Amino acid sequence: MRLRVLGILSLFAIIVVVAVSAAILASVGRELTQELQISRVAALNRFAQVADDAASSGDTVPLQREMDRYSELYGEGVVVRTPQATLTSAGLSADRPDVRDALARARLNLNDTTLASVQPLGPGSEVVARSFGTASQVLGEAALEVDLRTAQQTLRERWLLVVLGAIAVAALLVAGAERVTVWVLRPVHRLTAAVADFEETGRPMRLREEGPPELQQLSRAFSAMAEHVGASMEAQRQLIADASHQLRNPIGALRLRTDLLGLALETPAQKAAAAGMTRELEHVEEILDGLLRLASAEHRAREGAIPGGGTLGERAGVLDVWAVLAEAVEHTMPAAELAGARLELADAPAQPVRVLANRSDLADLIGELLENAVKYGTMGGGSPAHVRAAASLHGTSAVIEIADRGPGLTPEERSASTTRFWRSPRHLGTRGTGLGLSIVDQLATANGGRLVLADAEPHGLVARVEFPVLRRDAAPHDAGPSGGADLTGVQGEGTDA
Repeated sequence: MRLRVLGILSLFAIIVVVAVSAAILASVGRELTQELQISRVAALNRFAQVADDAASSGDTVPLQREMDRYSELYGEGVVVRTPQATLTSAGLSADRPDVRDALARARLNLNDTTLASVQPLGPGSEVVARSFGTASQVLGEAALEVDLRTAQQTLRERWLLVVLGAIAVAALLVAGAERVTVWVLRPVHRLTAAVADFEETGRPMRLREEGPPELQQLSRAFSAMAEHVGASMEAQRQLIADASHQLRNPIGALRLRTDLLGLALETPAQKAAAAGMTRELEHVEEILDGLLRLASAEHRAREGAIPGGGTLGERAGVLDVWAVLAEAVEHTMPAAELAGARLELADAPAQPVRVLANRSDLADLIGELLENAVKYGTMGGGSPAHVRAAASLHGTSAVIEIADRGPGLTPEERSASTTRFWRSPRHLGTRGTGLGLSIVDQLATANGGRLVLADAEPHGLVARVEFPVLRRDAAPHDAGPSGGADLTGVQGEGTDA
């Protein structure tokens, strides 16, 4: 938009400058032409008068002397034709075509005393002519060759000054247009960035009020709207967290009573019904636990808890990704074996892959992805999960990759997979809450990373979590009890998350 607006304003400024410059240049040309014409027509009239006297007296010597003196002074030739003779000066010939034509028109009493407008480039001379005699009889003609070169040189110099002035004025106008464009569009760009940031993080931003009054009012309106929407979203998150937390105790008590009731039941049908109720209560507890974790992750992501800004919470620090992966795989291995799955951990990378993150967040999101891979990987009938960590091709990202050989997800399903409670229609019979990938996505965002889902070969799902890589001299460590990480000597890379 900035280039479009600046281009329009600059084009308008250039058109105005060109129009004004053209008018000035035309005026300069007319002025020089008028000055030249007045002086040369006066000289031509003088020659006509002297020639008329010579025609009456028959003495052409004064006329010749007058013509020679003029030619010597101005360097311009004169031709005068009288009844007695044809007189010339400065080598101007009466037989030259333009002179002959001018004399012929003057003989017909058609005087050529108007000069064409002087141009910077063009013929260096022009002939003016007039007749002399009585009202009823033409006695002779006088022609004067007007030298235009001096006027052309003067015109070129003035044109140069006007062009240089026009360029300077155009540059000033373009610079002014650029400043005006920036002044007008800066609040628009900030509003666009604020809208994109609010859409991505849900974090309200109070915009600086600048630019035209209309845009200042728009900035105020957006800031107020964002604050209201942000407060509403925070209230919703808090309500979910509070409701989940408050429901845990009643659900726990209900489960205890169900267990006690199951002990008192005698028939197999009654015991099966009690067992089904217990499973449903366990599922409700899973949902409540997932909601609490999701609310915490969303709150952290909304507050901008990323490396270099905010706090990463308890046990935050520089972490070796592969070490956390190895620990998570070791913890998940028994459950995977019970599910009939096999986990494989790739070899440690040649160079340590370090990120600045919350250790518990990193372990949680890896655990969620491993649980997902084990659960759905067994549906493919092969080895369900393959876990590895590696730096990106450009060396700016640390990648946690977990792949399974299950049925995978379609592109449309991958786009919707991080939505709360979303589950693939093909897997509705599989136990789950539909919150796992939402939790992973929010935990990754809270730690400056991003979740990327892709197809596995020959089938299955690959979940990649990308974090900005730290420089090699940052040693891995954990924070102390205070929960702050020692960031001495640590420098994070940028991220697109």
